[in-house]
Amino acid sequence: MTLATALPADDRTDDTRARRNVAVLVAAQAILGAQLPMNFIMGGLAGMTLAPTPLLATLPISLIVFGSMTTAPWISPLMQARGRRFGFVLGALSGAAGAALAATGLWLGSFLVFLAGAYLTGIFMSTLGFYRFAATDTASETFRPKAISYVMAGGLLSALLGPQLVKATAEAAALPFVTTYLTIVLLNLAGLWLFFLLDIPTPEKPAHDAPRGRTRGELLRSPAILVSILCAMVTYALMNLVMTSTPLAVVGCGFATGTAADIVSAHVVAMYLPSFFTGHLITRFGTTRVVSAGLLLLAGAGLVALSGTALANFYGALVLLGLGWNFGFIGATAMLTANHAPNERGAVQGLNDAMVFGLVTVASLSSGGLMGSAADAVSGWAAVNVAMVPFLALAGGALIWLRMLRPA
Repeated sequence: MTLATALPADDRTDDTRARRNVAVLVAAQAILGAQLPMNFIMGGLAGMTLAPTPLLATLPISLIVFGSMTTAPWISPLMQARGRRFGFVLGALSGAAGAALAATGLWLGSFLVFLAGAYLTGIFMSTLGFYRFAATDTASETFRPKAISYVMAGGLLSALLGPQLVKATAEAAALPFVTTYLTIVLLNLAGLWLFFLLDIPTPEKPAHDAPRGRTRGELLRSPAILVSILCAMVTYALMNLVMTSTPLAVVGCGFATGTAADIVSAHVVAMYLPSFFTGHLITRFGTTRVVSAGLLLLAGAGLVALSGTALANFYGALVLLGLGWNFGFIGATAMLTANHAPNERGAVQGLNDAMVFGLVTVASLSSGGLMGSAADAVSGWAAVNVAMVPFLALAGGALIWLRMLRPA
């Protein structure tokens, strides 16, 4: 039995091509996606050894996200013109080049070379984010939320694989993390071949008299699109804010690097495990309720983190953080895809991810600043979690406003 045929029977009606593409994208998410937890575990710790000041320790992670932000506006229209396969292969090659540069930077002791590798990794991260959108390209309206959810579920294997690869390779050479980055090169080169199995037609070029779709300004004036983008921004940024700080906080509180990797692994499992049923929850309860549940879980993560720095607190906070991201981000993605036309796909998806990763960039920079400027790891960790409050209030208020405009 293949992964495509293993999907529930009610999801297979008239979606044969979509199921095949989802199976390919699940595998790509699992294999290629493993490098993201690897980069987030190593970025701050390696940055601490290379950066001229502790305040810049998380700059490599910030540059990965910045690379993703600046890539989204051009990679989405490029895939609209050249096809998903072209963009995804380009992303995997960028991930391989970025990891190779990061290993070189470590070998040379050059923070600038390491940062250059982080930026190229950001190009990969941007294309990874479009796997969820590609899953909907050939899917029916009813299968669309589940297709997104299934692809995101592929991150479960990456959550297990990535941190374990870090633990196995981090100290394999005399210079820490070099072997890990070389392993990421191999993951990219092996995984890119999956995209040649995709069956997603390249969109036809529109005729001169065809409808052009709404401009970016008009798209943002649509309440549903605006709120979906805002909620995606907040849920992803807050997840990144806390996750980026976690290895520094865990190690700073006296625990080992391997323990930090295990906590991040539990977090990433929580990010992707619910994806097996998130799509079904969206179908039953609607996107607004699912996103609201995500925001409440993120608030719970902050409360658990602020209540102490024992291992149980770190694990509990990071698991809740992952669950909140899953409901909030997948719910916001489903809300977005339900509120734009096919000819607006390139513009709205690129706009969404540029804005999402723009705020994530700010969050990751703020994470390093809050941790580096605090008197100790405990104070820094507390500051990071308190910083979530105004953004949760903003996203929650936006959902209430949308619900008032469109009462059930």
